[in-house]
Amino acid sequence: MVKHWRVNREEKYEIVEKWFLKDLEMIDGKEADTDNPYFDMHFHKVYNMEAYSCASKYTFARTVSKLNAMYLKKDLKIVNFDETYLNDDSIWSSSNRDCLVLMRICFYASNLLCLSLCPLS
Repeated sequence: MVKHWRVNREEKYEIVEKWFLKDLEMIDGKEADTDNPYFDMHFHKVYNMEAYSCASKYTFARTVSKLNAMYLKKDLKIVNFDETYLNDDSIWSSSNRDCLVLMRICFYASNLLCLSLCPLS
């Protein structure tokens, strides 16, 4: 866990706490259908965390999941996250997921708008 703060124009970072991936039991996103940066990490006790953004929370969960699959291959529970954004094999998959999702939503919305303006014969 890193603490970040600014002193005048200088940004400072301090490592506050470290854990081993093997000790992580679960990541709880708290609310899958809400855009919030809060989540819990379950070790021997529960740590309440806040990411920089909801996108960074999902990036963190994806990264931890990939590291677990690559090195530990243990059953790591990731709950209360939207599975669509966690899986690489989903239709939303991309190296820049957030922009791709936004582009697709805009595309579908513009198609709906065009279709709603078409007169019925």
